Amino acid sequence: MLYFLYALNALLMIGMPIALGVWLARRTRAPWSLFGIGAVTFIGSQVVHIPLNAGLTALFRVIWPGAQPQPWHIPFNAVVLGLTAGLCEETARYIGYRWMARKARAWRDALMLGAGHGGTESIILGVLAGLAFVSLAAARQMDLAARGLTGEQLALAQQQVAAYWSAPWYMALMGAVERLSAIVIQVSLAVIVLQVFIRNDWRWLVVAIGYHLVVDGMAVAGLQSGWPVLVIEATVAVLALVSLAIIRGLRPRGEPLIPPETPPVSTPGVSEVSRPESRREADVQDQLDRSRYTQGER
Repeated sequence: MLYFLYALNALLMIGMPIALGVWLARRTRAPWSLFGIGAVTFIGSQVVHIPLNAGLTALFRVIWPGAQPQPWHIPFNAVVLGLTAGLCEETARYIGYRWMARKARAWRDALMLGAGHGGTESIILGVLAGLAFVSLAAARQMDLAARGLTGEQLALAQQQVAAYWSAPWYMALMGAVERLSAIVIQVSLAVIVLQVFIRNDWRWLVVAIGYHLVVDGMAVAGLQSGWPVLVIEATVAVLALVSLAIIRGLRPRGEPLIPPETPPVSTPGVSEVSRPESRREADVQDQLDRSRYTQGER
């Protein structure tokens, strides 16, 4: 059972964002290029985000060497890690709108861009989850001591393998459940940042950074406080429902989901050959009917 569920978890993490992109492209006709721009904004944000967090961690160890855990460490870490995530990702999203997607100013465009941003994260984590599944499935069948592991390394590896394969069945799918909520939140953040441009108000970027801080900060606080995984995922799911309300609430009234088609414009001097065949046949039939009517009058 766990073999199937772990494999399904990885496939869902990879497949969900792709399916969302396909649905949005068909439902709203939003271009796939926006999905790609969202992918670029996520990857670009992590190029800054990961070294930034590593640098801050090293700095704090220098400032507080050998410090014992204190009650204020958890809220401090939650704020710092949530803030760095918000600053890096929302700034990258702003750059995407400002310089890479200058014409993306519709609500449907934000949906596709957000799907690309959050979807790329989901795909990357899904690939990692799949590789972990393959590795631990192989480790379950081999003698770890024969692989050269000894002492604490061997005990730690055996503990990891045992914990992975003794997990409750629903834990095998937590990655996909979490990514589903995260993608919804990422789409809402893309819609919020879009307001900077359609309302010409930079304060919406601050709102996006603040909301990102709240989401990531609560997850960090839950993990470091030892909350049960189901409680953490339920909290994120509630935030995903809030994000759905944000997405719907920021949809401009009267904006069509599908962009209106531009009617064809007749150009003087265009040859008859360029006109559609059905239109030419209708004109010929109309001329025949008129000639019959004229002959009858005579």
